[in-house]
Formats: sequence, C-alpha cells, structure tokens
Amino acid sequence: MRHSARPIERRDDMKRLLLGLALLFAASMALAAVNINTATKEELEALPGIGPVKAQAIIDYRNTNGAFKSTEDVMKVRGIKEGEFGKIRDQIAVSGRTTLPAGAGAASAGSAGAMAAPAGTSKAGSAMAAPKASSPSAPAAAATPAPSTAAAAATTAAATTATAKSDKMTKDEEKAAKAKAKADKAEKAKEEKAAKAKEKEEKAAKAKADKVAAADAKKAAKDGKKAGAAADSATTTGAATAPAKADADKAKK
Repeated sequence: MRHSARPIERRDDMKRLLLGLALLFAASMALAAVNINTATKEELEALPGIGPVKAQAIIDYRNTNGAFKSTEDVMKVRGIKEGEFGKIRDQIAVSGRTTLPAGAGAASAGSAGAMAAPAGTSKAGSAMAAPKASSPSAPAAAATPAPSTAAAAATTAAATTATAKSDKMTKDEEKAAKAKAKADKAEKAKEEKAAKAKEKEEKAAKAKADKVAAADAKKAAKDGKKAGAAADSATTTGAATAPAKADADKAKK
C-alpha cells in the first residue's frame, strides 16, 4: 500500500504544478501592459500584430509629436488602424512600467516548471528506487508538462506568423501606395507636357496670323500709296496739256 500511495502523491504534486503554471500564465496576461511612451522597439514588437516596421513607426511618431496622451492616439501612427488597435487595446498603456505580454512570461515559466519537476520528485525517487521500475504511472506523470510546453510553443508560433503576415500586408500596402504615387506623377507630367505643347502650338498659330495680318496691312498701304501717286500724276499731266490744246483749237479757227 505504501508503494501505491507514492505515485498518487507525485501525480497530485504534478497537478499542483500545472495549476500553478496556469495561474501564472493568467496573471501574466492580466498584468501585461506595454507603455507605448517608453517601450523599446523589441518590447513593442512583442505586441500582437506589431512587427519591426510598425514598432519603429510608433517610436518615430512619439519622437516627432511627443508622448501619447491616450492609448487611442496610437491609431494616429501610420499603418495602425482600428483593427490593429483592437488586438492591442488591453495590452498597452501610456504610463507606468512596461510588462511584456504573456508570450514571453509563459516561455520562461515553462522552462522553470521543467526544472522544478525533477526537484520535487527527487526525494521520492531516492527513497523508492525499486518501486520506480515496477510502477508505470511515474513516467506518465513526469511526461505531463509536455502538452503545456507544446501549447506555449504553438501560441508563440501563431503570434509570430500573425506578425509576419501583418508586416507583409503593411509592406504590400506601402508598395501599392508608392506605385500609385508614381503613376499619378507620371500622369500629371504627361498632362503638363500636353498642355505646354498645346500652348506652344497656339502661340505659333497666333504669331503666324499676326505676321500674315501685318503683311496684308503693309501690302494694302503700299497699294494705296501707289494708287494715290498715279492719281496725282494724272492730274498734273491733264493740267499741263490743257493750254496746249487750247492754243491748237485757236489756231484752227
């Protein structure tokens, strides 16, 4: 009976250990808060959906505009909208000490639990070397923490994947914005070039019309002057031949 009671005690110790880890995980999640006014780039990257690009954008914004007055002000940072804010709303603050989110705390707690498990069972193991071989429940109890570690690793991997996906979307959006700006600039340059060409054509047409009008006016003035000279010449000739004609008529009489 004594040998059968020892594995049960070890299982109870393991259950207490797992319960303590769960409570530690919940407490770290509840107390986690990143001060966006003082957090480093690495601490900001620990937030869900915040990668290196957005973390640097937060730092650049507060360096340029001063400290954030409220957590909602983080949506003024380029690339952070209501969707991203909803993911980090409960994990950020504008005052107080920065405490990393539960992802980092769970990993360290898991490693501490893995080290504490052999220490808690070392006394029983030293006193019961023989029953250890005959009791199959002991290895099963020792392997119990594995699911907790695997869950923490899966959570970290999922957070990393989500962050990478968000960063990729941000880069794609920036790339699309640059392409649109380039296209708009090219279109504007094309319109300005067409406007200048049209203005040049209109100016050339006007200059040509003015030149033709000036030539016509000059020709008309020249023709008028020539006609006036001819009329004056005819008048002078008539006045000179009138006395001679009169003398000729008188001689005939």
